[in-house]
Amino acid sequence: MKMNKPKMASEKGVPSTSKVHILLAQLERMTGDSMVTDPEASRQITSKLLHLIQTQEKTGREVMSKGTSGMEVILSSLESTRDSQTTLNILCILSELLTLGKGRRVGAFVSKGGTGVLLRILISASREGQPSEELMLQLHSLLAKVGLKDRKLGVKARLSGAVNVTVNLIKKNLQNIKLLLPCLQVLRVYSVNMVNAISLGKSGAIELMFKILAPYSKKNTSLIKVTVDALAALLKSKTNARRAVEAGYVSTLLSVYMDWHRHDTWHRHTVIRKGLLCCLRNITNIRLGRRAFTNADGMRILYNSSSECLTVRTLDPLVNTSSLIMRKCFPKNRLPLPTIKSAFHHQLTHVLPSGPVAQLYSQPPGGRTNTQLCNEPLKKVDDVVDDSDDNEDMDADTENDTENEEDEKDEKDPRSLNEDIEKDINKLHPQKSPGRPFEELKVYERFFVELTEDFQGHNIDCSTTASTTSSSSSARPSRPVIVPTAQALSPNHVTTQNSQVLCPPHKGRDPPSPPSTATAPLPPPALQLDTFRFNKELSKKEEMQQELLHALECVSVKAEAFLNADKHKGSSISTRKPSQSPLLLEGIAIRCMAGGGGSDCGSEGTEDEGAVLEVPDTAQLLPLHDLDLYVEMVKGTHSVPQYTEVAYPDYFGHVAPTFREPLLERVYGVQRSKIFQDIERLIHPNDILDKLLYDLDVPSCPVIESDGESLKFNSQFESGNLRKAIQVRKYEYDLVLNSDINSNHHHQWFYFEVSGMRVGTMYRFNIINCEKSNSQFNYGMQVLMYSVQEAISGRPRWVRTGTDICYYKNHFARSSIATGGQKGKSYYTMSFSTSFSHKDDVCYFTYHYPYTYSSLKMHLFKLEAMRTPEIYLRQDVLCETLGGNSCPLLTITAMPESNSSDHICQFRNRPLIFLSARVHPGETNASWVMKGTLEFLMGASSQAASLREAYIFKIVPMLNPDGVVNGNDRCSLSGEDLNRQWQNPDAELHPTIYHTKSLLQYLAHMQRAPLVFCDYHGHSRKKNVFMYGCSVKETIWQTNISAASTELQEDLGYRALPKILSQIAPAFSMGSCSFVVERSKESTARVVVWREIGVQRSYTMESTVCGCDQGKYKGFQIGTRELEEMGAQFCVALLRLKRMTGVHNHQHLLDLESDLIGTQPKVVSSCSTTYVMDEDEPSFLEAVDYSAESNDEDGEADSEAGASSRDVSGTPDSCAAVRLSDSESSKEAWKTGRVANQ
Repeated sequence: MKMNKPKMASEKGVPSTSKVHILLAQLERMTGDSMVTDPEASRQITSKLLHLIQTQEKTGREVMSKGTSGMEVILSSLESTRDSQTTLNILCILSELLTLGKGRRVGAFVSKGGTGVLLRILISASREGQPSEELMLQLHSLLAKVGLKDRKLGVKARLSGAVNVTVNLIKKNLQNIKLLLPCLQVLRVYSVNMVNAISLGKSGAIELMFKILAPYSKKNTSLIKVTVDALAALLKSKTNARRAVEAGYVSTLLSVYMDWHRHDTWHRHTVIRKGLLCCLRNITNIRLGRRAFTNADGMRILYNSSSECLTVRTLDPLVNTSSLIMRKCFPKNRLPLPTIKSAFHHQLTHVLPSGPVAQLYSQPPGGRTNTQLCNEPLKKVDDVVDDSDDNEDMDADTENDTENEEDEKDEKDPRSLNEDIEKDINKLHPQKSPGRPFEELKVYERFFVELTEDFQGHNIDCSTTASTTSSSSSARPSRPVIVPTAQALSPNHVTTQNSQVLCPPHKGRDPPSPPSTATAPLPPPALQLDTFRFNKELSKKEEMQQELLHALECVSVKAEAFLNADKHKGSSISTRKPSQSPLLLEGIAIRCMAGGGGSDCGSEGTEDEGAVLEVPDTAQLLPLHDLDLYVEMVKGTHSVPQYTEVAYPDYFGHVAPTFREPLLERVYGVQRSKIFQDIERLIHPNDILDKLLYDLDVPSCPVIESDGESLKFNSQFESGNLRKAIQVRKYEYDLVLNSDINSNHHHQWFYFEVSGMRVGTMYRFNIINCEKSNSQFNYGMQVLMYSVQEAISGRPRWVRTGTDICYYKNHFARSSIATGGQKGKSYYTMSFSTSFSHKDDVCYFTYHYPYTYSSLKMHLFKLEAMRTPEIYLRQDVLCETLGGNSCPLLTITAMPESNSSDHICQFRNRPLIFLSARVHPGETNASWVMKGTLEFLMGASSQAASLREAYIFKIVPMLNPDGVVNGNDRCSLSGEDLNRQWQNPDAELHPTIYHTKSLLQYLAHMQRAPLVFCDYHGHSRKKNVFMYGCSVKETIWQTNISAASTELQEDLGYRALPKILSQIAPAFSMGSCSFVVERSKESTARVVVWREIGVQRSYTMESTVCGCDQGKYKGFQIGTRELEEMGAQFCVALLRLKRMTGVHNHQHLLDLESDLIGTQPKVVSSCSTTYVMDEDEPSFLEAVDYSAESNDEDGEADSEAGASSRDVSGTPDSCAAVRLSDSESSKEAWKTGRVANQ
């Protein structure tokens, strides 16, 4: 079929009489029959035109200029001519034109149908008995250029039969390098289409490539490069990869690669070496290929060759590709655990019929009830790995043989990709539905005494009327608790385990008695600790003991001088109790563990004399911390493992450092180095110690005795989490975290003790069963360490530590039981290195600043002591948890000015603010923010007083005490995420959520719904502090659904509070906030309170565990000082909100909100369950490869709190982010209620 004869047009500004236009006009007149009847004339015209284009650069621009029809004339002449010389001339003209102009000219050529013309000429020429070699050379050279721009070239070539023509030409010209090169270039383009690749594999194309592929040679390197690239494209098909493996080509590829690696000493042919690695990478995408690669000793070959390339920066592409191949082929190992379920088990009274907890229990035969089922032991199954721990491969390719497969890749509306956004208008509009009859809710009236209290007959100034505390102590008997001591003292002074302990003395001015005066009378105890046992380590050498005693005496003198200088500058508690001298311990129960860690399993001795321990006095800096009071609180805390030890950091307390800690700068190549060290385990297995040091699966004695050359670990204390510790090399340890109780996953929170270290030695720790595919540890976050030696020296604080920190996918397989049925998933490793500064120290490592349940109880006790007569404070016990711990409920406001009816009325009618925190145990930052809020509310500032006078605060500071106590990361003892139970909480399984929701339902019935509801959370994936809210309008904006303007009427007041916070709180980021409602979040506190209780300002406030990338704290990691400041700033924002929402300032609020419209969140549009912003992190010089497979993107459910935020893949373009328009038209759409179609 011939092209329509075009009419020559000249470009404006170009003389129509120019030579090129004259020649094109002549060629145009000849198009048709004259082209056949007068071939000589066409030869002359095309020869002159070619000469002009080759000699004058402007000629090519004239032909390709916009507005001219030169290309159409040339293509029409090419199809019309039957003369071979004219055809060659025109092909040469096209080659010259398309060589310049980058891709724009090629794009114009494709758009004018040039590809089809070339393919038709190729087919026509192939039908001749002996096609011209020059013609085939020119045709394939042009097709190779065009193929880079024409995505449908492969389909066109297959339909026209050109693919077979090219393959046959290659078979006949294996020695003709000149013709072979462009043919292979075209074959590479054809192979991009998967259907073509399969067809070419059947036609013997793979065997052809291996015939051409040759060992190292300085000749024909261009041909080798193209051959390797074409082979790599062919091997992307699993069918072709399987064919190559069965033909034994894996060992051939390895041999050829090593030959090029050895001889290419100047690294001039790294492209060829990279291409060979790409071939191996594609082959190892199938299980058969991985097995063949391993059998051919590919791991050792690539490891050795890559190790030689590590020092040359330009060879990073080779190292990274080799690393990717080795990680894929690394045998999938099982975690060194008997089961992925938690090492602890809490028996539930009943199990819901569906859900993750029900899956942990065997399905009963014959229809037994869940209650009967709970009374039976869990079924013994191997849930650590699947039957096949390798990635499953399909038996055949799944390529769809359609003609328009490329069209299916066209971009779609990015907003339509997020299917998780709620699109049901009826569900989006808040529906005030208390849900329970008011008769059932009346029992909650006792928690709202302030709404009915008339204060008649009471003295308003009397403190007893303002502060009442419900008893939170349990009826259970208290158990012995091991209080931490510092270091090993005299080994000659030991008592038996059953000996009673003398209590810590009152703090006084007199120096402590020396150890030799054990018979000296002691002062009366401050607390009755008769049931306590104190642990300490056995000393190694007498010289070391004397050295430590001398150091402690020095510290004692310094502490005494400090106390005398600043006496009585503490809390009200410290004024009632004298300052404490160094803690005098007598009758110490011995634990066979140097450094003070571990459990008490081992031999015991006797002791005749007491020992002196310097306890840091932090009352001056920590008015809300009291060592003795903390121990008392621990006695009433109930844990599933029945912990009897107290961790040093929780006992001594944490004083926030005065300096800020910057985000850690990532060292180039650190991840790669760690991965290669992991691969060494397979290459050199004899170098691996594999020595078990700590194991909670051996409950009788989790601390394994060692030879003293290894570190010692312990996590048997409140909030502790470390299940197993294995020494793999002399200074390297693999650590396994414990799952949440009644769960088989959620591994993020860790908190453990280390002792027995050597000073100045660099240790590497690998937490090997992390589950998320990304972490802020890759973006500057460090672990936290607490040194006991530093604490007793007067610096009790958590500090950021660790170098060479990275987070990457490892070779430990996750079973489908733990991944919701998905097979082939792996765990991730969080690796860091650190050294220790003190000899015989005891150090603690944690994910984030710990805040235990006992700490909360202590702080609430101290806060109550801080109360002044002007403050109304009441502490109730909302309910008891599954583990027997009480859930406190606080009421804070200001006392009425008097008991007059007007003042009482004002008191009762104050708006309510409802705050909650710590529903996810691992989000300890939420508790620190809540601590800042509580301290501000109980403070003496004028702002705090105004705030108390403005609102009544209802606060549940810890919604999940059981999870916190037992070291869970996300769940309660029911094994469920409590922040996904708000729609239908179970009174027995989710008591804190059930009763908290009931409080809100009671308020809704009483027409006293809170003005603001805010649930404090922590976010593990993003920086800064930000909020999630609920908005009908903003949710609809992110969908393609239509809505009437009446359905979009919405008060913009929900944006006021976060906007105020962005103005006053340095860590808060308005740009990170989102107000979109998602289906996956419909059972969270924020959405349920908004939808069912009708609270417009219902929020989740997320605080980073890492640091900030904007504002005053940009470039710094966040600390407790900043978190507490955030809690206080939240209170200030509420005070400003009160002023803005007054009767006279309502219009001012609307005006302010209209200014906020342009501030819109960035949206991850391609992640179905994520509406939080994508991680806007800077790219590293070293590619951060989170997964072992380049196409493996782990999409996990995004959590409300961010602790299980939806994971993003390591590739920067994994999720296309879009930003809402902030144009004036968009603002107008907000005001009018129209849906903006962006």
